[in-house]
Amino acid sequence: MDYRTVITRVLDGWKDGVDAHRPDEVANYFTEDALFQGAHPGYSVGRKGVEEYYEEQPVGLTVVYEIREIRPLAQGVLSAYVDPVFTRPDGTELPFHLTVILLQQAGGDWLISHYHVSRIVE
Repeated sequence: MDYRTVITRVLDGWKDGVDAHRPDEVANYFTEDALFQGAHPGYSVGRKGVEEYYEEQPVGLTVVYEIREIRPLAQGVLSAYVDPVFTRPDGTELPFHLTVILLQQAGGDWLISHYHVSRIVE
């Protein structure tokens, strides 16, 4: 199994949903009980929280990312350390560090079960 392909497939889908401002599409890349920590102080559990978070983001927000590290944690469990840069509609770039944990589902699909970003403040 090519772990980079797995991570890229999931993150590309997440990115496409963010770029198109489709919070429901973004949420579909997460498990039903995903632990989600975005840039806000609080966190959520489940797809509804992910969808609500991305619904609050401005239309026109986009993201690019670079995968830095990938680690298999167990059979059907991957961890990745990623550097995403979100760009607001006014052109302001917001760099972050992101850790995701993906779980392989019964049908073979991979979904994000843990998502945690920290903003890079220079």
